[in-house]
Amino acid sequence: MKIAIISDIHANLEALKATLEDIKKRNVDKIFCIGDIIAKGYHTHECIELIKNNCEVILQGNCDRHFTEDVHDFKIKTDKEIRRWNEIGKTITESEKDFLRKLPFSYEFYLSGSLIRLFHANPERDNITIINEDSIEDKYKMFLPSEKTMSQEVADIVIYGHIHHQYMDKIYNKTLINTGSVGNSFCLIRNDEKDSDINEVRQANYCLLEGDYGSKEYDNPLSIQLIRVPYNVEKELAGDTYYEKEEFAYEIKNATYRNMEKIKKNFERLGIDSDKF
Repeated sequence: MKIAIISDIHANLEALKATLEDIKKRNVDKIFCIGDIIAKGYHTHECIELIKNNCEVILQGNCDRHFTEDVHDFKIKTDKEIRRWNEIGKTITESEKDFLRKLPFSYEFYLSGSLIRLFHANPERDNITIINEDSIEDKYKMFLPSEKTMSQEVADIVIYGHIHHQYMDKIYNKTLINTGSVGNSFCLIRNDEKDSDINEVRQANYCLLEGDYGSKEYDNPLSIQLIRVPYNVEKELAGDTYYEKEEFAYEIKNATYRNMEKIKKNFERLGIDSDKF
């Protein structure tokens, strides 16, 4: 069975359509979405509808939660953040908010012997960032269960989103995978002199698994593919002006985060001098 894992659509319709078309061409059996359908892009309604109609499993991302919760339930830092919350909230209908609020936190299944656990960012929270430069101990914690996971077993394979940075790593006979982002892909480690062509990153990213679905036995192969799909960035940005359009355009054109100072602080937390990349 082939299972596509997609994440972080961020209301980018052209990226999502291109991804679903590629998935269709590969005769995929199931599509699982691990969160952040909304925010940043303009096509909220269309992306929610496509996800609902095509995905067998849909998990809640931090943006799905944040922009549908009550204003009193989160910590407001700045006037700009308040305005962003209000403007994005206006683009979501009450029925869509209800759908997003009720999405589950985590999902897991067996595939060719491996216990695979999915969540948006972390087994305990939907907005904790683990990047591929984190310590082995921090990465190991990603495999541990929490009160929010479906079981209390230690996972063999963990697949998450949130950081928009596609990669795969192996520790302790376990596999840690980030799907990358369908609608807002990044490369976190950048240097103007060392970077390859921007199209190496500026595409829709997803993960494809193939194996014996539901089997706890190691009798059949298990394969993992990290896939990138080109889409029409300019077409996605054409049309109406909206609150976040300038920031989102910067991100998807340059395959980078709008606030790289925040990323640098994360590297500093790890003792990494980001200026030396």
